[in-house]
Amino acid sequence: MKPFLPFTRPSIDADSIAAVGEVLRSGQLASGPKVQLFEAALAAYLGSARQVRVMTSATAGLEMALEVAGVGEGHEVIVPAMSFAASANVVARVRAKPVFVDIDLYTRNLNVDLVTAAITPRTRAIMPVHFAGLPVDQDALYAIAQQHDLRVVEDAAHAIGSRHRGRLIGSFGDLVVFSFHPNKNMTTTEGGAVSSADKHEAEQLEQRRFHGIKRNALGEIDVMLPGGKSNLTDVAAQIGIDQLRRLDGFNARRLALATQYFQELAGFKAVVLPARGDSGHSWHMFQVLIDFPAQGMTRPEFQSKMAERGIGIGVHYPCIPGLAYYRGQGCRPEDTPVAARVGRETVTLPLFPAMQDDDVDRVCRALREVLG
Repeated sequence: MKPFLPFTRPSIDADSIAAVGEVLRSGQLASGPKVQLFEAALAAYLGSARQVRVMTSATAGLEMALEVAGVGEGHEVIVPAMSFAASANVVARVRAKPVFVDIDLYTRNLNVDLVTAAITPRTRAIMPVHFAGLPVDQDALYAIAQQHDLRVVEDAAHAIGSRHRGRLIGSFGDLVVFSFHPNKNMTTTEGGAVSSADKHEAEQLEQRRFHGIKRNALGEIDVMLPGGKSNLTDVAAQIGIDQLRRLDGFNARRLALATQYFQELAGFKAVVLPARGDSGHSWHMFQVLIDFPAQGMTRPEFQSKMAERGIGIGVHYPCIPGLAYYRGQGCRPEDTPVAARVGRETVTLPLFPAMQDDDVDRVCRALREVLG
């Protein structure tokens, strides 16, 4: 049997490993010059008009972005009903209420046509997810936000390097949050970043990620707010610097692999394929939907059968209103039926830059064997 094929794997090259060794030998391990270089590199990649601040995770970035946007107790934030739980958890953590809006069956993105009906006098922000790297309809979304005087916090955890109408996600817009988790298109082992056009808000992010501290010209500190601790290390930043250098190549390979999946699964009626998007789709993940009862099996049984063939299958993600905490808050998955269906039927196929073309062949053959 060929080696086990996971659904994802980070691409760390020898140069990056050697550069990390140099940072370790330098003795400067916490936030320092490498963090500054990484932030500068991200800002240059996204465009000089943007302010970029890095932190230990996209989750921390989302929470701080909501705070900077003025979201707090008694407010509501519109979020898609199908995403990773962090998309809603961060809203609850700032004592606001996530208002779940259904998604599109194929893009798996927030259904923008349903957003206006979900807006109330308590709504303060919309938090779309660029799901699997496919940008949401930015023009329509920002038009709604402008009409109702709402902030937009883009959950771009999947979308570093994605483009909407030729423009990089994070190079425009309000507050845009990226993830550098190991399964993302680029990694810092763990980490995230927030892109903003507002220098004052970027300074607030700096304070919130490190104890609320502000330094004067002499280096003396004061505490401006009760901040937490989410500062990225220089070790992680060095990995990010090398990963960013290779990001466009990673994404081009992801697009090629996704294109091959579409070719090989065309006409295979046992699966529902995702929206294809255009060349701006960065293909963080490739998910298909499977009607498991119609196949006479459960999703765990399907995963087991694929694992027997040496293929790892992920599940991204359950419908958030169906999770225990949100059920306890009165949420019902049946209120967002498309998200509920996707949550029941979704599986994530292997997709990462080091995959070979025959790996896609192997996955598709296994799918046809297992699903008949």
